Amino acid sequence: MASMSYLSVIERYHEYEQLVHELLESILTGMADNELFADTGKAIKIFSEVASRYPFVELMYLLDDNGRQVSPNLALINQQVKLLSVGESPDRSQRPYYLNVRDKTGVQITRPYLSNASGHLCLSASIAQRLADGKRGYVVVDINLTCLIEFMMGDSARRRVIPLFKAVYAILVTGLFIVVAILIGIAAHDIWLLFTGGISSAHDSLKPFGTIIFITLALAIFDLGKTILEEEILMHKDIFRHSSTRRTITRFVSTILIAISIEALLTMFKSSLGKFEYIQGAIFMMLAVVGLLIGLGVYVYLGAKAEALLTRNSVRQRKG
Repeated sequence: MASMSYLSVIERYHEYEQLVHELLESILTGMADNELFADTGKAIKIFSEVASRYPFVELMYLLDDNGRQVSPNLALINQQVKLLSVGESPDRSQRPYYLNVRDKTGVQITRPYLSNASGHLCLSASIAQRLADGKRGYVVVDINLTCLIEFMMGDSARRRVIPLFKAVYAILVTGLFIVVAILIGIAAHDIWLLFTGGISSAHDSLKPFGTIIFITLALAIFDLGKTILEEEILMHKDIFRHSSTRRTITRFVSTILIAISIEALLTMFKSSLGKFEYIQGAIFMMLAVVGLLIGLGVYVYLGAKAEALLTRNSVRQRKG
């Protein structure tokens, strides 16, 4: 549930590249105006209106015909538009957003790159305008690519409550780890009694199995807590992909399989020591392990096939 990694953002961008370009073209075409170069107040008003509708728009600035910046940076910071000074007409003539649009018409969009201003993955969209003196000016807008992907996927609202989700998961994981510590403490105490002879000989043959059960439960609960910690707190989980859900379910069921398998083996060992009443339970547990393993294999196989089919269909539809 962590923020999207750069790889995830770029992967999503390539999936929706055509739609992204169409959206940015419509935004920039709608906001571009010759008066932006003559009236800073109007530029601030237009950028504020655009930024309020499209929160992924981070920055706007104007270039002259030679690629020099002729305006301050209009930046969206904490939902407020601010003017950021950039010094004495810095030269942007070697930047992709100028080179792309210099000899072209219409909106031009760069490839994803790391912004010097924000440090985030971004796109720059630019469009040329014919000014009153006959020269060309260029309107450039920087886009936060991560926010854009979240906006297009309708994920913005969920992202705002992620800190609450993380806090709840952190509390649950802490509780699981406390239980693990208690189980390990009980197992350690039993092992100490075994070494010190504090357990009567009548129960010595079965007592180690009880200790192993505590350790096994601790292992299973620890693995469950570790899975939740990684999947829901530390890693980015793309809920729009079935593979993310499949990965979580696979890890969770695998933890259960390991715990049941060990318990089944322990029960079988008990029966070999003369406790024949455990045989039936051990057999049923082993059958349950086999059933879970087969079911998990079928689920993973069919899930992967279904996702591959959906991906191919999505690619065909975008190309069509």
